[in-house]
Amino acid sequence: MNDADFLLWVRGPGMIIAVAVFVFGVLVRFLEMWLLGKNVDLAEPKGAAFGAGVRTMFTRSAPCGEEMCDGGFVLFSSWAFHIAFVLIFLFLAPHILFLKSILGFGWPALPKALMTILAIIGIISMVALLVHRFFHAVRNFLGKTVDYVAWTATFLPLLTGYLAAHSPLFGYSMSLALHILSFEIFIVLIPFTKLMHMFTVWVARYINGAAFGRKGVAV
Repeated sequence: MNDADFLLWVRGPGMIIAVAVFVFGVLVRFLEMWLLGKNVDLAEPKGAAFGAGVRTMFTRSAPCGEEMCDGGFVLFSSWAFHIAFVLIFLFLAPHILFLKSILGFGWPALPKALMTILAIIGIISMVALLVHRFFHAVRNFLGKTVDYVAWTATFLPLLTGYLAAHSPLFGYSMSLALHILSFEIFIVLIPFTKLMHMFTVWVARYINGAAFGRKGVAV
């Protein structure tokens, strides 16, 4: 299989397999959560659950005093790479064409220069967070193999995408194929690792906020 054949495979069958595993895996994870059920709260409500739940989805995303003083580096680095990753995925011109082929519609792209800056910010932020984890006794102790697998799966699409666009190490076709393959690995791993938090974080925050709100606890 030459570079062109490999590129055709990852664009075709490889992508179909990856998307199928991703969709099926995410649906199964949500089905598991739904089947867990919920204990019936027979106590009289002391507040509005819905409003508190929605409010918590946003307030838990904002930095608190402790995070700013003790974990400001982790907070800002995390926000930096999350924002960079999402913006690049949604607003890089080739990505929009890919999404348009699935959704049937597209939207304006952001300038390539801005995408390059965001990619560099994302790469530097992720490397900085990894180094910080290694030298932080508690985080290093709590870290598990699956955490580093998730980091690698998130980092590779950024790195291979940047290299494919600016410094193809293996020729453009192979560099692009490796970038697409890294994205496929990323989405395949989402349902089976902590990467699933991109979906569950909002559900969890709403449930916690709604539970506290129903009890009349300020959130």
